Amino acid sequence: MAEHIKKSHNKTLLLYHLVFPTKYRRDIFTDAVEKSLKEICLSISDGYEIHFIEIGADSNHVHFLIQSVPTFKITDIVMKIKSITARVIFKKHPEVKKVLYGGNLWTGGYYANTVGQYANEQVIRNYVKNQGNGYHQIHRGQLTLFEGLV
Repeated sequence: MAEHIKKSHNKTLLLYHLVFPTKYRRDIFTDAVEKSLKEICLSISDGYEIHFIEIGADSNHVHFLIQSVPTFKITDIVMKIKSITARVIFKKHPEVKKVLYGGNLWTGGYYANTVGQYANEQVIRNYVKNQGNGYHQIHRGQLTLFEGLV
């Protein structure tokens, strides 16, 4: 399970589900290419504050569960992962470049979604909506949602 990242002035737990399709939806992820992808992602974790919690590849797309810090925009995270993984996979697996004749490993697009560890949208919506309305006096249990986070 992901842990909070503590800095001098903040404490965060930002999780993202990302999906990157391969260019032309080509089937390029063999066991060897997937293994290389996972190794590359571990090296990205070492150099950047992008932590890979899970990586799952299908033959033509990859799902990532990642954690990062609020100073990185999601577009910057995506660009960093896509550029580094593409460069290294093409170098380690020249056969992939032959299948992707355009020179790009990934499509220009991606799917991104935030992942909540402590509550879903409706719980947070109600919690925020009812601030200052005495709601916390009636529903004390909901305050435990964020206890220990600050």
